[in-house]
Amino acid sequence: VRLEWYGKKQTKNTWNAWNNRFRDNQTLTLSTRVYTKLLQVPEGKVTTYGDLAKAVGLENGQRAIGTIMKKNPYPSIVPCHRVVKFDGKIGGFVYGERVKSQMLIKEGIKIKDGKIIDFDNENFYF
Repeated sequence: VRLEWYGKKQTKNTWNAWNNRFRDNQTLTLSTRVYTKLLQVPEGKVTTYGDLAKAVGLENGQRAIGTIMKKNPYPSIVPCHRVVKFDGKIGGFVYGERVKSQMLIKEGIKIKDGKIIDFDNENFYF
């Protein structure tokens, strides 16, 4: 499978090779744990920075999650656009909030004024 996002070509094999490099050492970095956990969030659902932090064992790790999302080396594979603020607001995105909103809308999530409509039903719980 070949994916293209803003001129960057990436494949699922690229992600698997990158991820396996850490698994071979039996040491997963925090970033790798976060990206792996985020892959569980299905298309059409979102999670919050706080919920994702708790899912990888971080209490009050929302800011750390935001930094990790900003540094995502595979945005077309690891769906960092599915991570939003606790109140349903879209939040930041490396390509801008407009692009993030468009991606979420394309996945079937309804957004109005930068906030997810019916946020409770769109939220994915780990």
